[in-house]
Amino acid sequence: MNLPSLYPRQIEQRLAEALLDTPVVLLAGPRQAGKTTLVRQIAAKGLRYLTLDDELTLLSAREDPVGMVRSLDRAVIDEIQRAPQLLLAIKKSVDEDRRPGRFLLTGSANLLALPLVADSLAGRMETLSLLPLSQTEIEGHSANWIDQAFAGQLLKTDSLALGDALTDRVLRGGYPEAITRDSAKRRMAWARQYVDALIQRDVRDVAGIDKLDQLPSFLHALAQTAGQMCNYSQLAGQVGLDGKTAARYAGVFETMYLLKRVDVWARNRLSRVVKTPKLQFIDAGLLAMLMSLGSEEVRRDRSRFGQVLETFVFGELLKHATSAEGDYQLLYYRDADKVEVDIVIENAAGQLVGVEVKASATVKASDLRGLRKLAALSGGQFKMGVLLYDGAETLPLGDGIWAAPLSSLWGVAPSG
Repeated sequence: MNLPSLYPRQIEQRLAEALLDTPVVLLAGPRQAGKTTLVRQIAAKGLRYLTLDDELTLLSAREDPVGMVRSLDRAVIDEIQRAPQLLLAIKKSVDEDRRPGRFLLTGSANLLALPLVADSLAGRMETLSLLPLSQTEIEGHSANWIDQAFAGQLLKTDSLALGDALTDRVLRGGYPEAITRDSAKRRMAWARQYVDALIQRDVRDVAGIDKLDQLPSFLHALAQTAGQMCNYSQLAGQVGLDGKTAARYAGVFETMYLLKRVDVWARNRLSRVVKTPKLQFIDAGLLAMLMSLGSEEVRRDRSRFGQVLETFVFGELLKHATSAEGDYQLLYYRDADKVEVDIVIENAAGQLVGVEVKASATVKASDLRGLRKLAALSGGQFKMGVLLYDGAETLPLGDGIWAAPLSSLWGVAPSG
């Protein structure tokens, strides 16, 4: 397996473009997703590199942020969420010197969700996301599944993973450190340590939560409901929290890029649509660890695998959305009759691509019910419906709906 530093990152070109015309660029995403590797490569081209994971640098940033920033001309500052007070000093500095590409920041928390940060760099900073490796990046490909789908094409599968091979790929996830480990046991050990470290250190930086003992059990409870509409009060009761605290904790995990709230797709006239958001984890490997789900259990009983597979597909599409040419939002559809579409991708013009995820190799007419309903409701805005399944063939199913291999998510652009 390649070393993590050798994986091409799809966001790299957009990062380079942003540095050419924007004073401050923030590369945000979860810890251990590869941000430091990428920005150190950029820093080698003439930027000073500082990391706030270094205790002396962190002390300087917190005690004398203005003095630290004054000493910098062009710099990379890694893990900026550890000293958000630096952002006000950076704002002052770029207001005096608006040259593009002065500061490249990384953050393992969504800084825009932190109160101190909300307005400090408006109009001066562009934010880009770096999530764990996509399967496309792992394969060394460059095609964007979402851009292609909105252009009316599906990617051609050239690295087919079926059955056990697909299961192993899903459970491995996309964190560079995890996928270089040889065994599922070692990947599971890494994932446990990763979550423990986040809770023990980063939660304090981001949210100031001192009482951390309930967070692990709450995160495990969230994992059991991944991909479902979230009832905070019910979930909170299972781990001895009140609903308000549970909602706050879920928000902290979202701020740290462990999970994402997914809103329902609706038009105003769709009064029957249930408006509760779903919670999706961003990395299927991390979710599988929290659910204690391994490949042997999946081979014996696939009942819980569908939940992790949907997370896997959501994560892959989210990664494609961060580096796509177009501007896309990931939603879901569910109405009062419980007709659902797992993922609805909407572009800036309101056009839609619906994606349904199926863990088996057999496709039945009933599997298309949600996509057909979404197509009827959205009319001319419906570009395509895709049922992703554990098979090898790409076939039309009528009304703009296709069955395609899950492996097409990391395929190549069709020629011609």
